[in-house]
Amino acid sequence: MSASKTPTENPIGNRGFTLLEILIVITILGILASLIAVKIMDRPGEARIMKAQLDINTLENALKLFKLDNAFYPTTEQGLRALVEKPAIGRIPNNWRTGGYLEKGVVPKDPWNNEYFYMNPGVVNPDFDLWSYGADGEEGGEGEDRDIANWSIEQTQK
Repeated sequence: MSASKTPTENPIGNRGFTLLEILIVITILGILASLIAVKIMDRPGEARIMKAQLDINTLENALKLFKLDNAFYPTTEQGLRALVEKPAIGRIPNNWRTGGYLEKGVVPKDPWNNEYFYMNPGVVNPDFDLWSYGADGEEGGEGEDRDIANWSIEQTQK
């Protein structure tokens, strides 16, 4: 006589998940997804700050090349425009590089679509100050609203 299986018996290896186990897994996945979403949503702000820092470094290098060619930095009035167009006001550079000092012949805007600020002579740096006011477009702030400049926080606190 063969032993017959009852409908409630499950052979080993064919066991399914209970509703409680599925709910626990879904809850854990939901928590992980929310944590990851918060991290991903913070990245655009960090990326904009990094882009502004890179732009400022690029502009600084272009200004240094301008000075190497002409023995002076552009004036505040000439501004960053002097990196893409030969100045026609103030002290005229004799050895201005044909094609300018920036690729594509365009002065970049900050990641929040505002102009970078340039001052020569600088208040913080003797040669020039170069900065963006960040996301809020106003002086000061924290996080994405903080000012990004060619000087460090330590220098401004001296």
